[in-house]
Amino acid sequence: MRGAASGGDAASMPPSLRCRPHSRPPQPSATTVASCPPSIPRHPSLVPVGRWHSFKGFCAVRRLGFGSRLPKGESLNTHHLSPYMKPLGSDYSNGVNFAIAGSTATPGDTPFSLDVQLDQFLFFKERCLESIDRGDDAPVDKKGFQSALYTMDIGQNDVTGILYLPYDKILAKLPPMVAEIKKAIETLHKNGARKFWIHGTGALGCLPQKLAMPRDDDSGLDERGCISKFNNAAKKFNALLSETCDDLRLQMTDSTIVFVDMFAIKYDLVANHTKYGIEKPLMTCCGHGGPPYNYDPKRSCMTSDEDLCELGAKFISWDGVHFTDAANSMVAAKVLSGEFAIPRIKLTSLVTPAKPKDSRL
Repeated sequence: MRGAASGGDAASMPPSLRCRPHSRPPQPSATTVASCPPSIPRHPSLVPVGRWHSFKGFCAVRRLGFGSRLPKGESLNTHHLSPYMKPLGSDYSNGVNFAIAGSTATPGDTPFSLDVQLDQFLFFKERCLESIDRGDDAPVDKKGFQSALYTMDIGQNDVTGILYLPYDKILAKLPPMVAEIKKAIETLHKNGARKFWIHGTGALGCLPQKLAMPRDDDSGLDERGCISKFNNAAKKFNALLSETCDDLRLQMTDSTIVFVDMFAIKYDLVANHTKYGIEKPLMTCCGHGGPPYNYDPKRSCMTSDEDLCELGAKFISWDGVHFTDAANSMVAAKVLSGEFAIPRIKLTSLVTPAKPKDSRL
């Protein structure tokens, strides 16, 4: 569940979604929510679920989907999803975005881990159905929740957080991460969800932020110049998640569960960068320090206007972690194509964009 967030107290909630103190799950403080960085002009972003990397989690979509990284919404003929915690001007006619920057699949390290996002979704659903029972309007009805596409893109922050460990220790920590995602899918299924679109993680060993870390030599790099250990960890995480989706398909025969190999999509941009017109596959566009990676952890992108990169189309990485608009568009096109989906299903076949309407509460 992703999205730029603001204010989480009851007073800021739309009247019809406010709840009685005894029935509302714990909500983060406004201070905590405000710590999530807002969108910055020129910073590449994709919707419905926010930036491809910075906003992690899942969102529920009414007739559109939990879409994690779709280009501007136009490819699905729909508008961007409104964040769940946006108190004013929310339009939920096509879905709800529950994702939060920096969140993780496993609870404990972040205030908005997947289990918290799931609680927020269940609370939102409960309030909608209660409103309908009272004869009031609600942005999503029971049928809408059942027909929605639920998309999750989470786990990268979990994997990134353990890459400093020996490889065998990393492998031992991956199953619990995937187990949390499985638990979330099962909970959603029990609550009527029947269509799931699940993203694996990307090529972590090809991020300039990781490549710029001090190392003794280049023996740990693969033929493309990426860190083999980090990429192998990402591929192992994806393999476990894909296997979990396979198992869930056998259990949930009434559901469609699609796994998307984000590693294959993103590594292809590096391995075949010239085909895509990319000149600097491992170099930060908006960064500092110059070749080979132009990344300085002590100086963030956009410290001043002079830092802005005008040649984003020639780069994959915007700031060392997040992708440029050009790279994101390429990734989004591959996601939409269904070529990297298991089973081979196009996302557009699972969604029916609703006509924009005022669904503000």
